[in-house]
Amino acid sequence: MIDGSEECELNRPWEVVVASSDLQNRLRLTKMLAQQGIDAIHASTVDQCQQVLNAPKVGLVFCDRYFSDGNYPDVLAAVAGSAKRVPVVVMSAHMTSAEYNQAKSRGVFDVIPSPCRPILIEWMGILAKRGDSRCQLDRSEPNPSASRR
Repeated sequence: MIDGSEECELNRPWEVVVASSDLQNRLRLTKMLAQQGIDAIHASTVDQCQQVLNAPKVGLVFCDRYFSDGNYPDVLAAVAGSAKRVPVVVMSAHMTSAEYNQAKSRGVFDVIPSPCRPILIEWMGILAKRGDSRCQLDRSEPNPSASRR
């Protein structure tokens, strides 16, 4: 149950970094976030993502698995070097169980299928605000994102 103090925390203003080299993916995700009243900060490269991480209200990062100038571990390194630690959710069209487990062991908050579904975006936001990364989906199948399409 959420008491009053947690409710305030969940409703505080925040921004989400949308780091994707795919313009259509950035726009789609930005629209989903806007429908929830959340502002997005765009980045199309790891370098741009590093530059925006210290924005005052950043509370979550959605990023692609790969970029033209790096990949999600580079985003994780940028978060580790920033003023505050924010959860990083990786978006990937295909990821094996072993790759998922490796991503989690590197510090990824979670991995969700790309293109993203609105309910997963909302769920990741709720869990990130609560500091809860316990939402583990069944990763026993070879391509976990395939069952959620």
